[in-house]
Amino acid sequence: MKLFFYKTIIICVCLFVLFQITIGMQINRLESEINKLSSKENIEHIKNKIRSEMNVAIKKDRYLTQEDAALIRSFINKIQKEIKN
Repeated sequence: MKLFFYKTIIICVCLFVLFQITIGMQINRLESEINKLSSKENIEHIKNKIRSEMNVAIKKDRYLTQEDAALIRSFINKIQKEIKN
């Protein structure tokens, strides 16, 4: 009976270590990325980047290519027809 408990404890410890090595590391990395994105300095950096990209877009004569504009137009028309029905 003691041998069963020892084997069970060893297997549980091994599974826990395996979990921490595989899934736990991914979760920790994801949490650190989220913390980096939610920091005040990074939020200000993202806002400034969006503002600069908007200024670049405003200075352009044309936002979309002819193909993109036609594709978006047909998509919007299809949505409008579905909404009417």
